[in-house]
Amino acid sequence: MTDSQKRTESLDFDPLAWSSAMANAALTAQQMAQRFVTETTVDGSTDPDPLGLVAAFGEVAAALMRNPTSTWNAQLAMWQDSMSLWTNTWQRLAGQDVESVIEPDAEDRRFRDDSWRDEVLFDFIKQSYLLASRCILSSVRSAQGLDEKTAAKADFYSRQYIDALAPTNFALTNPQVLRETQSSNGQNLVDGLNNMLTDLQRGNGNLQISMTDSEAFELGVNIATTPGKVVYQNEMMQLIQYSPTTDSVFRRPILIMPPWINKYYILDLRPKNSLVKWLVEQGYTVFIISWVNPDERLANKRFDDYLQDGPLAALDAIEQATGESEVNVIGYCLGGTLLATLLAYLTARDDTRVTSATFLTSMIDFAEPGELGVFIDEEQVANLEKKMNARGYLDGASMATTFNKLRANDLIWSFVINNYLLGKEPFAFDLLYWNSDSTRMPARMHSDYLRSMYMENRLKEPGGLTVAETPIDVTQIKTPAYFLSTLEDHISPWKSTFAGAKLLGGPVRFVLGASGHIAGVVNPPDANKYGYWTRPRALPKAADTWFAGATQNDGSWWSDWAKWSKRHSRGQVPARVPGDGRLKVIEDAPGAYACVRSDAKR
Repeated sequence: MTDSQKRTESLDFDPLAWSSAMANAALTAQQMAQRFVTETTVDGSTDPDPLGLVAAFGEVAAALMRNPTSTWNAQLAMWQDSMSLWTNTWQRLAGQDVESVIEPDAEDRRFRDDSWRDEVLFDFIKQSYLLASRCILSSVRSAQGLDEKTAAKADFYSRQYIDALAPTNFALTNPQVLRETQSSNGQNLVDGLNNMLTDLQRGNGNLQISMTDSEAFELGVNIATTPGKVVYQNEMMQLIQYSPTTDSVFRRPILIMPPWINKYYILDLRPKNSLVKWLVEQGYTVFIISWVNPDERLANKRFDDYLQDGPLAALDAIEQATGESEVNVIGYCLGGTLLATLLAYLTARDDTRVTSATFLTSMIDFAEPGELGVFIDEEQVANLEKKMNARGYLDGASMATTFNKLRANDLIWSFVINNYLLGKEPFAFDLLYWNSDSTRMPARMHSDYLRSMYMENRLKEPGGLTVAETPIDVTQIKTPAYFLSTLEDHISPWKSTFAGAKLLGGPVRFVLGASGHIAGVVNPPDANKYGYWTRPRALPKAADTWFAGATQNDGSWWSDWAKWSKRHSRGQVPARVPGDGRLKVIEDAPGAYACVRSDAKR
């Protein structure tokens, strides 16, 4: 008797409980459907194909028809592999050991349940799915004569469809769900429908999948807890100054500019992984910008406004708070793009207040934006602009969904299985809480940003952008810079950030961390994880050349950065306490702006 048979026989199945659970499930499903119909919001869009998929796949189909050989080859390979799978399956049923026709990738976590390997039926389903997936992708990728954007869009959405149709995403073909359904007499499906209804209610009719226990965290209590004070604010941001933990500090303060696509506290999640706390402990006076979560009142704010009311206002405020005019600045992701803009603006005006710049997974050259480029073309941006102009902003949930699609199996389908099929509550995880705490984008700013950066790539061009009535040129920047990119970054691909680093005219230290856009940055030394690559000489022309000559190091890039940063920190002074300067304390960190959720008004 197999282990799976023993597990099945040990279950206490109650037909009456099962019938009752299914009746409750049907009632809950009816309520869910009614609420979806009555609460679904209408954005006014009449475009039947806002993503341009009909046109893209139409071009793929036409290309395949022009070259039917590749399609026939893919289908022939599929047929041969399917015959091998059938033969192997019958041999396994006869008790023979056979090798798999196809195996999932090592990093594919969907098929880790033992049943996918040990039980013949589920092994057959798994391999059939993998073979079909390979055939579809092979066919799409064999289409010749497509322009680069169309090919990328077809490939990306083919993978989205394939991921959505995985057998793990359906109750009847997921062995873990079947076991749970039998053991709970179907209560998991009832609980799952209730979870879905709750997510629909929270999204006002649009499904917003819960990724974590939203009640498990409270800002300033068990997340974003590094002690500090809000010492300045305007309508665009609050400026937090953190309380010192050392008797003396480096003379030059640090200003951190996080992206306004997300909340700042990704850099201050918990004490054990807080970059802010670590910097304070190293003896830095740390300021951080907490951006406003904008609503329709800020619809006409531009990129210029983020520059003037963000870092430029912060530099003035820091001088009032500390008496220091020279500041070292850190920019993360979009905050790094703003940092490059700031440096170019200051350079054009002969302003030397920023003495060093640190770019964390930041793009300056947008020629190769990675898979985010799939979402950015004239048709999609124009459709997005219609929605934003109707509201005055881009809804935070829309932005979050876009980023989640880049890692759909991890950030969408795993939660569909856990929450809706298994009927479980998501567990408490600080990073996923932050990821769910999305922010809005002002309509005008976001439109200008998508067009000038992603579509036209004007930041890299001398005089390509004019900000605050000043033409800028990033190639004239002489400020010493530290560039941290990450190997598996799906938002700011490291080779693209490398291209941006090469644009700067001053000395640049480029460091490549392991892992991705978040984990590769939030990587404290005590964790001793991931490692990073360095190369001391000047940047070569090509990213691959840099990597070929780079040295891999254990530990965290934080330690490497600390050695670099000390050269630009200019000695020690007595520690500065928030409120002791010419700026008075407004409120405790994390401040009111960070606490505004996207489903609430400011």
